[in-house]
Amino acid sequence: MSAYGYTLFDTTIGRCGIAWSEGGIVGVQLPETRERDTLSRLLKRHPDATQAAPPPAIQQVLDNIVALLAGESADLSVAMLDMQHVSPFHRRVYEAARAIAPGETLSYGEIAEKLGASGSARAVGQALGRNPFAVVVPCHRVLAAGGKMGGFSANGGIGTKLRMLSIESARVNGHQTMFEGDGAFGFDPVVAVEHLRESSASMARLIDTVGPLRMRLKRTPSIFVALAEAIVYQQLTGRAAATIYARVCALFPRAHEGPTPEKIWRVSAEKLRAAGLSNAKVLALKDLARKSLDGAIPTLSEIHGMDDEAIIERLVKVRGIGRWTVEMLLMFRLGRPDILPVDDYGVRKGYTVAFRKRSLPAPKALAKLGMQWKPYRTAASWYFWRALELPKK
Repeated sequence: MSAYGYTLFDTTIGRCGIAWSEGGIVGVQLPETRERDTLSRLLKRHPDATQAAPPPAIQQVLDNIVALLAGESADLSVAMLDMQHVSPFHRRVYEAARAIAPGETLSYGEIAEKLGASGSARAVGQALGRNPFAVVVPCHRVLAAGGKMGGFSANGGIGTKLRMLSIESARVNGHQTMFEGDGAFGFDPVVAVEHLRESSASMARLIDTVGPLRMRLKRTPSIFVALAEAIVYQQLTGRAAATIYARVCALFPRAHEGPTPEKIWRVSAEKLRAAGLSNAKVLALKDLARKSLDGAIPTLSEIHGMDDEAIIERLVKVRGIGRWTVEMLLMFRLGRPDILPVDDYGVRKGYTVAFRKRSLPAPKALAKLGMQWKPYRTAASWYFWRALELPKK
């Protein structure tokens, strides 16, 4: 396809690319591991494109992609696509896929039936595997038979597909997966930052250097799902953990809705290990499932009526779940305002950077120091993590 313009842009799943011609969008590139790889893939498909500011119509599509991947409502159905080099059958497949609403899915076979081509599920899958218009043509909403995830050609494979489906499903069902800002926390971020600023000159200097509180929260459909994901992610890089978690979810129909206690309890340990889990994590997931089925794990409605320490005391009884894991849940899932994970190396190290100390504070000492940041120690912790990202002088 001939393109004359392209640009890169940030989304919640990473830095994406978009290319366009006079006839409309010719390609959308989902993020690779590195930005230069994303750009390389985009330019390999559109070698004639040059970097440029998007015209208004393309900018509107770009903004809608960003909004959709942030869990917001956005309409991409009117986006103009330049499909002059797309085969007639592929065009029909893409138009059928564009009719699938956020939060809904169809199978390859169902797409084939809609096209009056029953028995062409494989051809539909091949067309979607070559989809150059990612997100605008939502091939991530098309699953294999029986609700299985099927393939996904973008970087991250089914992990990326699972994440995109989860974001959309959560919004439609009333519990956004990712959100930021107003109403997201159990506290007012502006008030919290002003309170921290007034606590000391060192904290004020850190806030001025880092900027506004940009903490992102990830809501969850259940405490079980949040803890199951935490168990899988322990001691792994984010990319490796996301791949394994996606494989675990893909063991069950409608994987993007996340595992349930019943599913994890019934699935064999062999299948969980084949997905990439260690034996220790399999045992932890099984214990979490059993305790959930027995009623030992509080529901979301129950947990909102519990104080922080009561939640910690209840959840650390699960195999493989320690205090730090529950503190992360309280901060980044529930938006609790006053959590200070004193055993976290990043928080302790960030404190030494911000306050220009030579040695790490002991956890007990940091807990005592933290009294000056109450009742917004969650925000203080976030700023200490950001302190480690500042350029070293």
